[in-house]
Amino acid sequence: MLEQINEIITAVQGAVWGLPLILLILFTGFLLTVRLGLLQIRHLGKAFKFMIKNEEEGHGEVTSFGALCTALSATIGTGNIAGVATALAAGGPGALFWMIVAAFLGMATKYAEGLLAIKYRTVDKDGHILGGPFYYIENGMGKNWKWLAKIFAFFGACVGLFGIGTFTQVNSISSAVTNFFDPSAENVVSLFGRTYSWSTVITCIILTLCVGLVVIGGIKRIAKVSEVVVPFMAVLYVVLGLIIIITNITEVPAAIVSIIKSAFTGSALAGGAMGSMVVAMQQGIARGIFSNESGLGSAPIAAAAAVTKEPARQGLVSMTGTFIDTIVICTMTGISVVIAGSWMNPDLEGVEITMDAFQKGLPFPAEVATFSLMICLVFFAFTTILGWNYYGERCVEYLFNRNKTVVKSYRWLYIAAVFIGPYMTVAAVWNIADVFNALMAFPNLIALLALNGVVVRESKDYFARLKTMK
Repeated sequence: MLEQINEIITAVQGAVWGLPLILLILFTGFLLTVRLGLLQIRHLGKAFKFMIKNEEEGHGEVTSFGALCTALSATIGTGNIAGVATALAAGGPGALFWMIVAAFLGMATKYAEGLLAIKYRTVDKDGHILGGPFYYIENGMGKNWKWLAKIFAFFGACVGLFGIGTFTQVNSISSAVTNFFDPSAENVVSLFGRTYSWSTVITCIILTLCVGLVVIGGIKRIAKVSEVVVPFMAVLYVVLGLIIIITNITEVPAAIVSIIKSAFTGSALAGGAMGSMVVAMQQGIARGIFSNESGLGSAPIAAAAAVTKEPARQGLVSMTGTFIDTIVICTMTGISVVIAGSWMNPDLEGVEITMDAFQKGLPFPAEVATFSLMICLVFFAFTTILGWNYYGERCVEYLFNRNKTVVKSYRWLYIAAVFIGPYMTVAAVWNIADVFNALMAFPNLIALLALNGVVVRESKDYFARLKTMK
């Protein structure tokens, strides 16, 4: 029965993540990149400056940096560690190339999302900031498009509950902890007709309690936790990645050649040249979107809460998230896995591939390398769970007109989903996440294409005013 369900999920995943969606994501990013005049290159320095320098004027609930950290807490997660490895295993090293290409174009997409989130956000009677794709669809495209906003909100709530927010994160955390503390599964217990390590069960209970304590505090508590944890975990992981690259520097050129060559010729493991090139594109772009969420419509929900009066300024801050997440962190993971050759081992899956690469690449004992990666993964995934709870709740609020009872019910369902996450199979978990990601992306991409003229006008006006202020 479970095998049949997995086959159905895999078939649906293949259909929704077919060429139409991949081309739509790339076309949206390409159109915005061209119309904004390669903004992601010309204004990247300015974006990083705004990222650390908060705006003093304007309305909002958290600082621009706090909003970015909330968004990064949701984006920097298992996609950076397990997702990249999964993409390389299925599509070969070329998947990393397409992941980076999609991220470069996605920076323009993320900029547009952040800009529109601020431009079309609203304030409710209690003084809470409300924003995100549902509001720029409804307020920007018009009331006749409210049905599209509702579709986005529905799938957004599902992505949080069944996709990026819970199952994939908790599953990866429990795998990493179990691989470190009980790799031989010597201490097991029978649950749901299967045997699980006690490490998995204990991790599950502790994680559920920690998530429950934080998410009950709402956006401000999530932002506070994220502002501390996100910079720490990102720096730690980048340092580990740099150590692997520096200590194996002679193998880096060959790894880069393999990544570029495989992007166009495909991988022998993935079949014929043309077919495997499509697989590399599909895996790279799908996992890249899973990781950086450009075009998905999640980050603008957090961006809308930023204290700012300039939509374009917040767009620039939002754009740095994709650069940090994919072009820096995912590339570190990908090169480490390619150097080690771990992606070719059929006995490894998900986080186990990255774990193997770190054990081979780091000049430390295997236990130290495994522990270091486990710490990174636990923090990455924990903050992703927090960020997506916020996103999911905003989607539910929009769907049910801020009905507090429904929102509280969603919060408890979310905590329950965290609890059951470790007991699901890895393949099923990632395929479910991919399906909901795609269904959430469609309404947002339609809105971005419809409102691209607004993005261009706002950007020209803002950068013209910036020049006069100098």
